[in-house]
This record gives sequence, C-alpha cells and structure tokens, in this order.
Amino acid sequence: MSGEVGIVGLGVMGGATGRHLLAAGFEVHGFDVDAGRRGEFAALGGVAADSAGDVAAAADTIITWLPSPEALAETVDRVVAAARPGAVLIEMGTLSLTVKRAARDRLAEAGVEMLDCPVSGTGRQAEDATLVVYGSGPKAVFDSRTHLFEPMGSWRYLGEFGNGIVMKFVANLLVTVHTLAAAEAHNLAAAAGMDPALVQEVIAEGVGSSRMWEIRGSMMAMDTYEPPAGRLDIIKKDAGLIADYAREAGVATPALDLALDLNRAASETGLGALDAAAIRLYLQRLGGLA
Repeated sequence: MSGEVGIVGLGVMGGATGRHLLAAGFEVHGFDVDAGRRGEFAALGGVAADSAGDVAAAADTIITWLPSPEALAETVDRVVAAARPGAVLIEMGTLSLTVKRAARDRLAEAGVEMLDCPVSGTGRQAEDATLVVYGSGPKAVFDSRTHLFEPMGSWRYLGEFGNGIVMKFVANLLVTVHTLAAAEAHNLAAAAGMDPALVQEVIAEGVGSSRMWEIRGSMMAMDTYEPPAGRLDIIKKDAGLIADYAREAGVATPALDLALDLNRAASETGLGALDAAAIRLYLQRLGGLA
C-alpha cells in the first residue's frame, strides 16, 4: 500500500477523484492553479497545497489530471525537484502518446515511475464512481496502486506504457462518432414530428442504441445541454489527438474526420462550452431546423 496521495488538477475529473479518495479514508493533498478549487478541496477535508512541488513532497503517489502538454511538463519539472524516493506518478489525462512518453522519461531520470492511466467516462461517471481506468506501465507498479482506483470505479490493465492512451483513443473515436450519429438520428425523428422522449426510449431498447445514445441522446431529447458531462470543446480536442495518432499509424478514419470537422465548426459558433450533445444544435442549423 502507498502512503499519502496527491492530486494535481482539481477540475471536474480531479475534483471528483479527490472526493472519492477522501471518502474512502485516504489523506489527500491537492493542487490546482485555480485558488477557488483549492478552497473547495480543503473544505471537503483535503490538504490544499500551494504547488505541484508541495504535493510531490507530501505524497508517495501523485495523480495528475491536466489539460495540456504544457501543464504536464511544468508539473513534471516540479515533481522531479521535490518527489520522495520511490514515488509514482499516475497520469490520467487525455494527451498524446509522445507527450506522455516524454514525461515518463523525464521522471525516470529522477527515479520516479510513471503509469499511463486515462479513463473511460465523462464527468458524470467521475461523480458516480463508475469510471473505467485504462492502466498501462510496469505491472508491479500498477498492481501496487490498484487500491487507489477502487474509489473511482473499475480498471483494466493493458500492458506496456502507452497502451492506456491508445485504448482511450479507440474508445473516444467511438464516443465522437456515436454522439454525432445520435444527433443525426434525433434530428431526423424531430423533422418527422415524432416525440423526442418516445424516440429516445424506443431506440434505447433496440440494436441501434449505444452508450452515447443513452448518455447524450437523453440530453438531446430534453434539448438540455447544461451542465456539461463533457464539453464539446473537450470532444473536439480529443478527436484531434486521435486523428493525429491515426495519421501517424496510417489508418483511415473518415467518420472521425467528418465528426471532427463538424465539432470544430460547432465550437466556432459558440457551442464549445456546452455538452458535446450540443452538436445536435449545430446540425439543426445546417438543416434549417433552428
């Protein structure tokens, strides 16, 4: 068992992780660049840190939920300067494989092991503790930290470092395309004058359903896109990473490419802060339905 736990990045996903770990009885040190989030974390019983370096100095395991390569690189620098001997960093964000490998190599120079552990699930699943952790990296290290994943949901160990983010790319390709398909289907039914709630219920019972139909189709049926379980801009960012990886791998992804173009266009019209289900609103505008 590891000792104290640290979290760097206390947004939707990191904040939920912190709450679940605190509820499970762990001592959790947390840092976020947003002082308001640090205050909320402290109010829940967490130890608010002044920097990522302070988290690394206090914790044997550092969990990172970070939005960009730059944020990860800065955090790694601070961890390298302050980490305890034998520390482990668990990176749970959706970033490129190249970026994650660079962070792993930098940490290794300071004797810090890194696991690549992105998740399947939105903010809603993070709140409900039903995330699925896609774990990759040294198996012995991963096995020594699985007790930290139990409060988040479930996990799968996928082998060598980087397999986690590749599995995340596979999953999010489907998320992106299925969200677009759900929006098209709801718009087609609406144009025919059908009741959206009935359409949602009937399709959910048949072979045309999907997890995105269940999660985001229900938002489309209610025409409600806030609060976002996962912002359209996040889907756009992730789809761009997947498309880049697919090009490097020489894989054709025509459905993903179309969905990415449409999400980019939707974001440019001001829909980016809404849930990704709001792609339906953009399709309505394209079809003259809004």
